[in-house]
Amino acid sequence: MSKESNLILAIETSCDETSAAVIKDGKEICSNIVASQIKSHMRFGGVVPEIASRHHVEQITQCIEEAMKEANVTYEELSGVAVTEGPGLVGALLIGVNAAKAIAFAHQLPLIPVNHMAGHIYANRLIEPLTFPLLALVVSGGHTELVYMEKDGDYQIIGETRDDASGEAYDKVGRVLGLTYPGGKRIDEMAKMGSDTFHFPRGMIKENNYDFSFSGLKSAFINTVHNAEQKGETLNQFDLAASFQASVIDVLVSKTLKAIHEYPVKQLVLAGGVAANHGLRAELTNRMNQEFPSIRLSIPPLSLCGDNAAMIGAAAYVAFNSGKFSGYDLNAKPGLSFEMMK
Repeated sequence: MSKESNLILAIETSCDETSAAVIKDGKEICSNIVASQIKSHMRFGGVVPEIASRHHVEQITQCIEEAMKEANVTYEELSGVAVTEGPGLVGALLIGVNAAKAIAFAHQLPLIPVNHMAGHIYANRLIEPLTFPLLALVVSGGHTELVYMEKDGDYQIIGETRDDASGEAYDKVGRVLGLTYPGGKRIDEMAKMGSDTFHFPRGMIKENNYDFSFSGLKSAFINTVHNAEQKGETLNQFDLAASFQASVIDVLVSKTLKAIHEYPVKQLVLAGGVAANHGLRAELTNRMNQEFPSIRLSIPPLSLCGDNAAMIGAAAYVAFNSGKFSGYDLNAKPGLSFEMMK
């Protein structure tokens, strides 16, 4: 590997995936190792923080070794070490932070802290260039945000959820339907076989802002199911899934397009775990082609929608070029937000 290349070892342990990657020049994936814990958490119906932390301890060293081996690089060739500092589960984050600090100290490399949500946005740079100003629709298990970016590393939240994030709503509705964790993927599959017959509410869709709310939708869904159960009625599960998903997608897409009407964006990027939802990807693509054909829409491949270290490395490249490094006192920041980065 040419010494002129910028090579960053990135580590991600914010939740239930242990991942390590080597990224070249912020846009080329040399390796991206991901060890998922989904099967371990499935029987509990959600992520158990203590179990997640233990898995990270068991897997972090092997993931890093595999990432370095697959990329065929040595520590002497690295330009820096990046790690997710937040947001996420504090115990899980600490595993990655301490691993990164140890490597940075041992090999005298710059230590680069990365916001996990910024990583989701920059996953798009791994597939194509980013053109500013841009708008990012960030949708994950714990976050639903519209982020306006005038330039690299500049994050302005113009809209966010007031209660449940879209991913949380999917998981809670999945449990009501008796689906195994994570329920979002299964609801997406079921929605293809049903119709929007229940017409659930579209939270805040007509309000003059870019904020979101999914608690009303969640409550309407649960009440509909419970009322039917009390009456001894059987509801079509595929129609329930399709109706729920139609509401979520309608709100997400409508609010996003409303923001594009006001902000002078050249590109729209979809980011986060919920970006893997086929219904959302299809509707956003369709509406953008109809209403904003001149604005480029970027949607990461499914492999880069979930938590992974490659996206952390892509975001770290921006911080590296700006000289935004951390000392060995770096700590986990479970409640880290874009505002805290300013």
